[in-house]
Amino acid sequence: MKPFILVVEDEAPIQDLLTYNLEQAGFEVAQAFDGEDALVVVAERMPDLIILDWMLPHLSGIEVCRRLRRRPATQRLPIIMLTARAEEPDRLRGLDTGADDFIVKPFSVAEVIARTRAVLRRARPSLEEPELRVGELRIDLVAHRVFRGEREVHLSPTEFRLMRHLMENPGRVFSRAALLDAVWGINQEVELRTVDATVRRLRRALNAPGEADLLRTVRAEGYALNEPAALDMSAGGQTRAEMGTRF
Repeated sequence: MKPFILVVEDEAPIQDLLTYNLEQAGFEVAQAFDGEDALVVVAERMPDLIILDWMLPHLSGIEVCRRLRRRPATQRLPIIMLTARAEEPDRLRGLDTGADDFIVKPFSVAEVIARTRAVLRRARPSLEEPELRVGELRIDLVAHRVFRGEREVHLSPTEFRLMRHLMENPGRVFSRAALLDAVWGINQEVELRTVDATVRRLRRALNAPGEADLLRTVRAEGYALNEPAALDMSAGGQTRAEMGTRF
């Protein structure tokens, strides 16, 4: 069965964009345009995850999250909050209310899909997708194989874990310390330069001669996986990138 996602967003263009792309990514999607409507939908059918906007009419996303966390049936329901509030106190408030993850606007659709899969994987392991895709990159999570287009990319176990982590968060810049914790483990005694060496090996494996470099080095910050230029085509022939994948 497809994972069932409830998108709670009062701005119709964002709602439609998220719904379209989540459905294209293999999810079943329901829509709610305010907080009260969201609670009604949850009461009628329990979603596997909620993507919840902070600022909603009638009932705020924070209050919706707070009410769901008070109920035994929805206490562990995965919730990703969308917000234009980028300040740390606001992010902490959202997480303290019970949100599992926090995405700041403007965001990319690819990031939302990747974070949705990551939160579902942690909360509902039985729903894990057998593969992960970002643009022309594909990871077979069952066979532990990586492909760029039709070409198989041969990686070591550590390179595979690094590739998976970056693909779960396309476009997001990770510091070397953050990558050490995520890929090697917080208790491992590994030097920061090990990250640089592993990224260099991964870059050589990913990028054949004449191919664009999919890994981005951000000076004094860290590394990121470049996002695909366009995600899908709309019915009218425009790419989603042309329509605007960032809000």
